Amino acid sequence: MSEHVLVLGTHNQKKRLELQQLLSLPGLQLSTLSDFENALEVEETGTTFAENAALKASEQARHLGMWVMGEDSGISVVALNNEPGVYSARYSDPGATDQRNNEKLLASLGDTPLQNRTAFYTCHMAISDPAGEIRATAEDYCYGRIRFEPAGENGFGYDPLFEIPEYHKTFGELGPSVKRVLSHRSRAIRKIAGEIRDLIASGEL
Repeated sequence: MSEHVLVLGTHNQKKRLELQQLLSLPGLQLSTLSDFENALEVEETGTTFAENAALKASEQARHLGMWVMGEDSGISVVALNNEPGVYSARYSDPGATDQRNNEKLLASLGDTPLQNRTAFYTCHMAISDPAGEIRATAEDYCYGRIRFEPAGENGFGYDPLFEIPEYHKTFGELGPSVKRVLSHRSRAIRKIAGEIRDLIASGEL
């Protein structure tokens, strides 16, 4: 078994698969919170993606005594003053589902014309050492617009509504291989992968 273990601070299996595909570095073993019965439920009290990612990483790392990568992401719609932003996962209500969140977003936009439905995904990643110190961060974006109705079965969250204008397709319609190239999460991973390699090479991770 590899000695370089990085815990992904998520229970979301779809996100786990996506990150595993993006973060296949030699000698690196990825776990998730589902592998630990005593994992914390970190409260996302931050007002920015960066604050929430750091909270998820540092609190969980101290608790588990392991290296942890926290990630916070969401969608911002310019016409809605960049809402839902950090509240993307619980936009409709505290126990929100993807469907209810999508329905609320469409209702909030109403008949706003397509050219004014600009939106962007943000992903912020933070890696904490077992002492709770943040050792690496990355943030990146993916720009598009919100459709009038969902399309496609791929992805999760707001993906069926989020259209990449150059492709005239939503993330829900585009296959995983295209999303791995374009998505906010893949772009942030590509930024942070070099720092993970450095931590492995130094023998710290």
